[in-house]
Amino acid sequence: MDTANLFRLDGRVALVTGGSRGIGRMIAAGFVAQGAKVFISARKAEQCIATADEIGAIALPQDVGDIDGCRALADRLGAQTDRLDILVNNAGAAWGEAFETFPEAGWDKVMDLNVKSPFFLAQALHPMLKASASRARPAKIINITSIDGQRVNPWETYSYQASKAALIHLTRRMAARLVADAIHVTSIAPGAFASDMNKAARDHGDGVAKRIPAQRIGVDEDMAAAAIYLASRGGDYVVGETLTVDGGLVNASMGGAIDG
Repeated sequence: MDTANLFRLDGRVALVTGGSRGIGRMIAAGFVAQGAKVFISARKAEQCIATADEIGAIALPQDVGDIDGCRALADRLGAQTDRLDILVNNAGAAWGEAFETFPEAGWDKVMDLNVKSPFFLAQALHPMLKASASRARPAKIINITSIDGQRVNPWETYSYQASKAALIHLTRRMAARLVADAIHVTSIAPGAFASDMNKAARDHGDGVAKRIPAQRIGVDEDMAAAAIYLASRGGDYVVGETLTVDGGLVNASMGGAIDG
């Protein structure tokens, strides 16, 4: 049994959407450290390029908020490589507003980016993923969902919570189809990690930590480790699963909720 290289990603090619900051950056940096060639995309070109330079990745700035953007990113990636081993669908959006005034724009923007885009980007990149995949070394799609798709939180983020629940189920449905092509689809459901999307954890980490069984918010290594596991040989036999990375909030909590 060779365990020395179970979690290495040497020679693998990865794409992380929303990779310029937050959870996407944590994952991309972890992949680079494990030997992968990593492309990151983000809507804001300047930030995408700066992050790529800082962590040793390759920048592909692109808005993937609609199908045309997904196809454009696939074309741009295809111009630089003929194969893709790992796709991380991390780009996402949230919208909070009272039930009485919650707008259609807040529904459509979030559902399009959080649910439609992961599907259509995977569809556009399917030939490249299939080209690199084999039973001995499957390709991977990792969807970044949320614990907000697993339980209700107190915030009025209706479309966000619905979108993440949808993406968890979409992960299972995609897994059932793509495993035939030796492409294994999974998801990670993060809890409280400091990011622009989770401002509570970013700005009030100590207070948030008190409501988490592990008594702390997540750090970069926690997210990188989960993604490396699923992307590497170590996670090759995991298909359709959602890995919850939240310090026990969903499955070991005696009560209370926070935004995830």
